[in-house]
Amino acid sequence: MFPVSDVIPSRTKPVVTVALIALTSAVFLYELQLDRGEMYGFARSFGVVPAHVVWFHSFTSAFLHDGWIHFAGNMLYLWIFGDNVEDSLGHAGFAVFYLTAAAISAGAHAVLNPSSLAPLIGASGAIAAILGAYFVLYPRSQVLTAIFLVLYLDVIEIPAVIFLGVWLVMQLAAGLASMGVGAADSGMAIGAHLTGFGVGLVTGLVLKQGQKKRGWEE
Repeated sequence: MFPVSDVIPSRTKPVVTVALIALTSAVFLYELQLDRGEMYGFARSFGVVPAHVVWFHSFTSAFLHDGWIHFAGNMLYLWIFGDNVEDSLGHAGFAVFYLTAAAISAGAHAVLNPSSLAPLIGASGAIAAILGAYFVLYPRSQVLTAIFLVLYLDVIEIPAVIFLGVWLVMQLAAGLASMGVGAADSGMAIGAHLTGFGVGLVTGLVLKQGQKKRGWEE
């Protein structure tokens, strides 16, 4: 299965979502030119190192990714779900939401792993926040999904909640698998992901409550 898009059209042009994807892609193209040692140095310079936290790295770390799967997965989910959350929050509000969620998620990881020297990078915390908000705001949405079966290809609608649930289960499973000695340096920042998801849930609930009040007043 490969998710393609959701079925809810954007009311406005998702300029912030597109800008975030473009900026992250530009950084990733730069990273592809680095060897492994240079990439580690780049990650330490702009990622969040819990043992030596630099506050603005909580924002810059969200634009770095380690490998194609890490990068492509985050950008795909940002493209599918980000535009509708941007619709609900407005362009400026969505930009603030994305960066704030990234910073809070990175901060949670640093608090949970205060002695770790491994740099935290990636937009997963911010993407998790988008998923949390989307889950609350559009609980009945569907995702157009390409199904590949040998020589057979079809596109069907699958409830978005299934993709959100699968994502959450994957984070929990990966986090449990990384438990034990050295878990903080294993590359799996489960605390950051779940914190981001929680930020999104709270934001979505606040937005939904505001929408209900405006609808009642009208």
